Amino acid sequence: MELREIQIFLTLAEELHFGRTADRLHVSPARVSQVIKKQERAIGAELFKRTSRNVQLTPVGEQLRDGLAAGYQQIQEALATAAAAGREITGELRVGYSAAWCGNLVVAAADIFRSRHPDCLVHIQDSQLHDPLGPLRDGSRDLQLIELPIDEPDIVNGPVFFSEPRALAVPADHPFAERETVSLEDLAEAPMITVSGQPPYLLDFHYPQRTPKGRPIPRGPSTTAWQEVLALVGAGKGVSPTSARAADYYSRPDVAYVPFRDAPPVEYGLLWPATGNTPKVRAFVRTVVETAALQAGAVRSGRTAPGRV
Repeated sequence: MELREIQIFLTLAEELHFGRTADRLHVSPARVSQVIKKQERAIGAELFKRTSRNVQLTPVGEQLRDGLAAGYQQIQEALATAAAAGREITGELRVGYSAAWCGNLVVAAADIFRSRHPDCLVHIQDSQLHDPLGPLRDGSRDLQLIELPIDEPDIVNGPVFFSEPRALAVPADHPFAERETVSLEDLAEAPMITVSGQPPYLLDFHYPQRTPKGRPIPRGPSTTAWQEVLALVGAGKGVSPTSARAADYYSRPDVAYVPFRDAPPVEYGLLWPATGNTPKVRAFVRTVVETAALQAGAVRSGRTAPGRV
């Protein structure tokens, strides 16, 4: 039984008059009669006793009315609450991202979000590696989809959308470029190019100072942007860990990407300020979750290439 048909039944049960029911619901009396007959056929019993003078509920009709009324009221209240929340989603929403594949997901989610909330303008911006949390703290960003881990009392960690195997970006003429894989122990053999300005624990996770066996990892130049990292690697100034997917998005003739065989993955998740848990932020998070699920389903069915997720 569809929601509209439930509404027709409950209204007739209240009015006990086909004409008044039709007027209230802006349908024809014939439509009301058609719906009731359909319900009676489905249930296998009369719901109303009809005479030329009046309409009365049968015992089965009374039972159905009592069973449906509370649930229908809850549905109406839920719809009203959702509509009220939707009206709150106005103004602007500023969303940052780091890696290109994060940007693809954010852009796709923003398209869906705009179609649902046309009164809310979504600004999408590239996040800087050297200051991943600054824009969230100074109010210039509402959300960011960036590398983890992030462990800050004033920042909310939302869903994780990507868990990517790691690779080592090396100069194309470096001996590592000839290998099928590298190990974390190999980091002791080449200067590591790092990104400055990140929280210490984030730097330690992505740019460790020692190998698992305790060997020191030499430091190369430090920079503030990913394209600068690649330029330094291509110039032979060192190597730098990254996501293996970077090979698909940041291909350069002077840089090779060699997969790690023993490094933990790089995860990417949504972050937002603890003080910024607004209806539009929650709505955008839900939209990103839905969009990621749709894209994953498209990949599984072969409708798109994995690199576009």
